[in-house]
Amino acid sequence: MSEKRDAFARKVKARIDEWNAEIDRLEARAKQAEADARIDYHDEIQELKNHRDEARKKLRKFEQAGEGAWEDLKAGVEMAYEAMNQAVHSARKRFK
Repeated sequence: MSEKRDAFARKVKARIDEWNAEIDRLEARAKQAEADARIDYHDEIQELKNHRDEARKKLRKFEQAGEGAWEDLKAGVEMAYEAMNQAVHSARKRFK
């Protein structure tokens, strides 16, 4: 992998690790929440997991792409990355 490509993949992997930690924090809060709030937490957590899984899937394709194709796949990874960032931001605001 080129240096630029490798740095991008490392950045996304690190961010996925941060998202996993955020999901863990929300799951811990959900366990302590009232029944109604627990349902909201569960729905929000599932949405975060879906976004995270989509970002992982796109990252895997990105990492497996040939040298000529990775630039094209980068845009898809960035879109999934941004969708996850927005979902995490929304979850943080909602469950403060």
